Amino acid sequence: MADADRVLTLHPDGKQGVRIERAKYDGMRAALLAVVPAEEPGVPFQGLADRVRQQLPADVYTAGVSVSWYLITVKLDLEARGVLRRLKGSPQRLVRAR
Repeated sequence: MADADRVLTLHPDGKQGVRIERAKYDGMRAALLAVVPAEEPGVPFQGLADRVRQQLPADVYTAGVSVSWYLITVKLDLEARGVLRRLKGSPQRLVRAR
């Protein structure tokens, strides 16, 4: 697979990112942005995978693809890029950054 078909993800703590297929990245990014609101109280991380699954392209996220792994990887990337942000407190909640 060519590098143009992959995305190098970032990590909010400066850790090394991973290269993932662009179609999986784009699908997960779109799904996250569809379910994470811009306003507080945001959305809890717990249960986010269930919400995201309903938004994912079935032709990209086929049986056997770890939705949870891609969810965490793309979520961290979007936090590092300033697209999503975690709200203070516990349990973890997310909102779209302004």
